[in-house]
Parts: sequence; structure tokens; C-alpha cells
Amino acid sequence: MADILEPNTEPELSADHWLARARQLVPTAIERANATTGFPGRWKSILSKLERVPSCLSDLASHPCFSKNTLCKEILQSVASTLSEAIDLAERCTSRDSVQLGKLQMQSDLDSMAGKLDLNLRDCALLVKTGVLSDASVPVVPAPEPPTPIPNQKLNVRELLARLQIGHAEAKHRAVDSLLDVIREDEKSVLSVLGRSNISALIQLLTATAPKVREKAATVICLLAESGSCETLLVSEGLLPPLIRLTESGSLVGREKAVITLQRLSMSADTARAIVGHGGVRPLIEICQIGDSISQSAAAGTLKNLSAVPEVRQTLAEEGIVRVMINLLDCGIVLGSKEYAAECLQNLTATNDNLRRSVVSEGGLRSLLTYLDGPLPQESAVGALRNLVNSVSVDSLLSLGLLPRLMHVLKDGSLGAQQAAASAICRVSSSAEMKKLVGEFGCIPLLIRLLEAKSTGAREVAAQAIATLMSCPQNAREIKKDEKSVPNLVQLLDPSPLNTAKKYAIACLLMLSSSKKSKKLMISHGAIGYLKKLSEMEVAGSKKLLERLERGKLRSLFSKK
Repeated sequence: MADILEPNTEPELSADHWLARARQLVPTAIERANATTGFPGRWKSILSKLERVPSCLSDLASHPCFSKNTLCKEILQSVASTLSEAIDLAERCTSRDSVQLGKLQMQSDLDSMAGKLDLNLRDCALLVKTGVLSDASVPVVPAPEPPTPIPNQKLNVRELLARLQIGHAEAKHRAVDSLLDVIREDEKSVLSVLGRSNISALIQLLTATAPKVREKAATVICLLAESGSCETLLVSEGLLPPLIRLTESGSLVGREKAVITLQRLSMSADTARAIVGHGGVRPLIEICQIGDSISQSAAAGTLKNLSAVPEVRQTLAEEGIVRVMINLLDCGIVLGSKEYAAECLQNLTATNDNLRRSVVSEGGLRSLLTYLDGPLPQESAVGALRNLVNSVSVDSLLSLGLLPRLMHVLKDGSLGAQQAAASAICRVSSSAEMKKLVGEFGCIPLLIRLLEAKSTGAREVAAQAIATLMSCPQNAREIKKDEKSVPNLVQLLDPSPLNTAKKYAIACLLMLSSSKKSKKLMISHGAIGYLKKLSEMEVAGSKKLLERLERGKLRSLFSKK
């Protein structure tokens, strides 16, 4: 039809012009659709959609700002184009030439027309629903031709988010491209207007046909997840299934962004359970085995987060996580992967005897001990080791070199690692022979130094370890000789409820109280004052120790006279 204006031939024309053109075309399109004789079922469907166009146009036109909005003009252009195609298709369908075109081709064209009308109707409804028209006073620029992104410095963010939901695939590609630029420059401007429908549109782009679109959508979602402000919304809108599929079959970039997002989201126990329920464990394990350094580290971090949830640990074990984490400890590409692997093993062995045996049988104990040979041994590896020491014979522990590693940790490890090492000493020192060996390796002075730690937990476990080792006479003599032992233990008699080390400090001081020198030191450092308060609180052993010190004090007074 020569009198039908083709879209985009006059891009300077206004939204009002395109509205008038669309309204002009609707009656003709409906009339021609009614007049067709072939394919009645398909034309009936197209006709029902054409009859809905006038109300959609009215909804747009009724808004006072519709004529100022670039996106509105683009949609009206698209509607006019679709109506023009519908008229042309109706003419071809009723002409003699339609027979020559072929039945299958015409059916395909009719289905395509129905799809375009559906998209136009949906886009019009979304434009009204998203509220973008109300923001028309902010200057915007039309979307340029690909691959140039929309200039984000002039974009209205709400309109840009709407573009994720409106238009054809290429338009959405340009929109997510520009959104990526905006969120990198001004994250808050996006987060402030981000809504459920925008999140849903982004998630849908994770399944787009073009790999580049999937990559960019995954990158935007990764940035949103890392912002820490919309994790719940992302999960509630169905992010996990397509994100997990992306970890399975996405491009290198898409897979990397998907795994980093899963790592962030899996910090929530509920989301961690959902990831397992959606089949996320297997692809994460595969990435740990074959992924690049960034993806491997993020996958190991995600599995570590999953292992923190007790009820999914057995499922993780059935997927082979124990062997994979041990391999990461031995051969991880980056230090972060090894640290996550150690944390994962610590979680897995926290309460489950079967998993402890599994880690030991897979050679995990040796790998953990080797990992501790590094210059800064970390808490997680020592914690995993502590969980395993009672699952192995003492002879095996000694032959594997447990004690030199614990000594190294007490000397050079982080405070948390030192605390875990002291706890391991408590667990492994079940025999007189083992207690003697621990003392001979030089652990006692380091445990006494640990009594000065700022952490209440570290002080408590250090006092417990010393109390355990003191039943060996050789260790008791060494503790008596150490000039810091009595002062440090007396400080732990503080009656504060926050001081959980006092019961072990009393046990240690009771064993030391057989020495006159030690009793004098206790008295000079104020032990009697502490013990009087502890006796009133009926703390076990405090009254007995107080009596010994007071008898010693009286004898000292009489001897002076």
C-alpha cells in the first residue's frame, strides 16, 4: 500500500504523529482482516488482537506526558509498522498470488504477525504499568543503532529499566548494555528505582538466544547481588534455575558471573538449600575441577557456604564433594580456593562421624597437615584437623607429623588458628604419653602466651589445654618454671560472666598451689580477692584454692613474727 508510511523513514516525527498514524491504520487493518477468506482460525486470532489496539493507544494517549517520551514514540512507530504489515498480509492472503506463495509460508507469516501484535500489546501495557511516562520530563535520547550503547549520561534510569521489558531482542540487548554502564557508574540510581518487574526481565535475559546478552545480563545481576540490597528479590523472582543452568553451559564470562552470584546468594541458609534443591551442586563441583581461577574460587566458596547448612551435607557428600575439596587443597589454582576447601572440610566434619571417616579415608588428614605448612596457617584447616584427630589412631597422627604442625600454628597462625590448635591439643591429649610428647614439642610456653589473648574463647581453650597437660608431672614442672604462667592464670580468675576461662584457671592454679613459690605469686597478683568473689558465686574449686592460699598467707605472717 503506497499510502501506508513505513516506520523509521522519518525518525524526527513526533509521538503525536505516530499515534495519529496508528489510529488511522487500525480501521483499515480490521476491515481487511475481516475480508480475508483463507486461514480463518489464524485470522480470527489476529483480528481479536487488532481490536484491542485502540484501547492500548488510548491508554498511552491519555497520559499527559506521553508525547515527550522517547520510548513511547518508539512503541507507536512499532505499532504503526505492525498494522501496516497486517494490512499488506491481508491483501496478499486474499489475492490470487497467495496460492503461489505456498500454504506453509503464509501460515508462518500469519503466526509471525500474531506474535508482533502480542508484543505490541504487551509493550503498550508495560509502558503504562512501569510508570516511565511520568518521568518524561527528564531528557532522554533514542536508542542508537547497534552496537553503540545508549548514552548513559543522559538516560532516565526508569526508562532504561523499562527497555529491558519492552521491544525486540536487539533493543533489549542495547538496554542491558547501557544498564551495565549506568550501574557501574552510579549503582544507587539503579537500585533506587529497581522493581520486581525489572528484576524479572533481567532474569529472563539469562535465557536469551544470544550468548552476549546472557553474559551481560549475568554481569548486571552479579553487580546487583554484590550490592547486598536485593538478594531476596532476585531469588524470589526465580533467579536460581537459569543461573544454575548458566554455570552448566554458559560462556566463560557468563559462567564466571553466575558462580560469583551464587557465592553471594548462598550466604543465606534458605538460598543455600534452594541451590541444592535446584541441582546446583553438580555444576559447582565440575567448575572446581576444571574451571579457571576466578570461577574455581567462587565455586569452592559457594560449596563452602552450602556445607555450612547441616541438612545438606549428606547430599554434598553423595555428589563427591569430599574428594573434590581434598584435591583443591592439594592442587587449587589460587590460595582462596584452598582456603574455601579447608572451610568446607571443617563444616563437613563438624558433627558427622561418617563424613569424618570419609575425609580420613580419602587422605584428607595428610592434605590438611601439608596445607598447614604454609607461612600463615589458617583457622579453617586447623579446625578441620581438630574435628578429625579423634577419628585416627595416635600412632597415625604422630607418623603424619601432627605435633610439629600444631607447634607451627601456635607460633605463627592467626588467633583463630591458635585457638583451634589448642582445642586439638585438648582432644588429642588423652594419654599420659601423648601429654608428655606435646610438652616435649614446646607447646606449653605458647599456650601460656595464648592466655593473654584478647579473645575470650582463645583464653578459655588455652587454659583448658594447660589444665589437661598439667596431669603430666614433667609438664607441671615446666609450667611452674614459666614466669608468666601464674600471673596469666590469676588474671583469668576475673569473676565476670563473660570470662569463661575461670574454671580452667582454678584447676591449673590448684595443681600449682603445692608450690610455695607459686602460692606467693598468686597472692601477690591478687588471687585472694578474685577467689572470695568466686567462692560467693560457688564456682567449683574456688573455695578450696582460697583456703590453701589463706593458710599459706597465715603461715607466712607467723613465720615473720
